[in-house]
Amino acid sequence: MFADHDAYIAKAPEDLRPLLVRLRSQLSRALPDAEEVIAYKMPGFRIGQSIIAGYAAFSKQCGLYLSPSAIKSYADDIAAAGLKATKTGITFSPSRPIPDGLVEKLALASRKDRNL
Repeated sequence: MFADHDAYIAKAPEDLRPLLVRLRSQLSRALPDAEEVIAYKMPGFRIGQSIIAGYAAFSKQCGLYLSPSAIKSYADDIAAAGLKATKTGITFSPSRPIPDGLVEKLALASRKDRNL
């Protein structure tokens, strides 16, 4: 188990670390009142008892996890960026990063979905 976001990022594959650092920064700016936590064995941002966003690193890609309605609301933007999405997650990689501005939109939509 990881103690915090820094420890998680340090253990991620080296080529994915810059993506995780950037994503963490974007989420921190979009959710300034959120607490950084480790939940479900991955870094997340929590307000009250609700996880608004989480992220993870795998061997060749990363994932951003949000509310289903946030992903649905921005499905066209996600597809236009050439990213793959499931009901609750978006995968991205060094060759296909999440475009600037989209992380903030997704985080705010996920927050709104949780009525926070």
